[in-house]
Amino acid sequence: MTETNLTYNNRKIIHVDMDAFYASVEQMDRPELRGKAVAVGGSEARGVVAAASYEARKFGVRSALSGALAKKYCPDIIFVKPRFERYKEISRKVQAIFYDYTDLVEPLSLDEAYLDVTINKKGNPSATLIAQEIRARIFNEVGLTASAGISVNKFVAKIASDVNKPNGQKTVHPDEVLAFLEELPIKKFYGVGKVTTEKMYQLGIFTGLDLRAKELDFLEKYFGKSGKFYYNVVRGIHNGEVKSERIAKSVATEHTFDENLSSEIFMEDKLKVIAEQLEKRLLRQNLAGKTVTLKIKYSDFTQQTRSKTVLYFIANKALLFETAKELLYQERLKNSVRLLGISVTNLNTEVKKMVVVQLKFDF
Repeated sequence: MTETNLTYNNRKIIHVDMDAFYASVEQMDRPELRGKAVAVGGSEARGVVAAASYEARKFGVRSALSGALAKKYCPDIIFVKPRFERYKEISRKVQAIFYDYTDLVEPLSLDEAYLDVTINKKGNPSATLIAQEIRARIFNEVGLTASAGISVNKFVAKIASDVNKPNGQKTVHPDEVLAFLEELPIKKFYGVGKVTTEKMYQLGIFTGLDLRAKELDFLEKYFGKSGKFYYNVVRGIHNGEVKSERIAKSVATEHTFDENLSSEIFMEDKLKVIAEQLEKRLLRQNLAGKTVTLKIKYSDFTQQTRSKTVLYFIANKALLFETAKELLYQERLKNSVRLLGISVTNLNTEVKKMVVVQLKFDF
């Protein structure tokens, strides 16, 4: 029996990823922006880019880039204020299309989701054809383009959706998974960030083939618990189920200020407002948590977090504020501050397991 037959679950997973979602919505709603370099969020003076159109990406503009650098890279860039309610509205329309095919839909964010179509409402045995049909409907009914990856598990499907972007799709059949992963540059592996990529380069790991050549003991020695994850996924082993209801792991609110703050007294006022907004989010989702984290981003863009875990679940704005205030004064600030945020983790959610039916179909 081949390694492929030993390791693969016979599932059909589609990862759908909207193309430059926020920027594409703005270009759809404002024809004068079409074909132009657009950055959602940020400004020439402050803030960070939340999303960039493909025209802007050609100049190196990416999400999380400062507005100042975006302007430097692309002098003609147009900054647009984000309209999250509009993005949510469009996202709901897209997700409604997903649910026409399967109830096993796991949204990752407003612009991407996993679908398990092993058994689907259309009775269509081809996940590839389902993905094509979904993308066509998104274009015809919503007016935007999407890309898709199709394979036997979430990990490979996620990577595949990026292969033919924008407005394309890639199917990795069960008997093609190992070859696909072997040829893949290590920086393309989902979950391998910039720091880990550099570390792998130092260890002589540049492709999936290089990674697969390393023993489990070696990977655990250099990457700890993540070593087993890398060992498995490069062999096509990833058993994560598509969960129809994502369980919240954290709830957060943060503010970027128009002017940097250097006094904790002024920051206290900001934290009160943030705590009030966070309370609303928690109550709306019927959530509370035991761990409060204060996020501090300094004027030089360095970032620091300070956390405290209490014995009981909290969601009250006064308790959130008092805990964040305590963390603020925990140690001296390193510099003036441009952003503050409060997040709550260790939530009162219960993990729900789903039964996944595994059948063998043609892709």
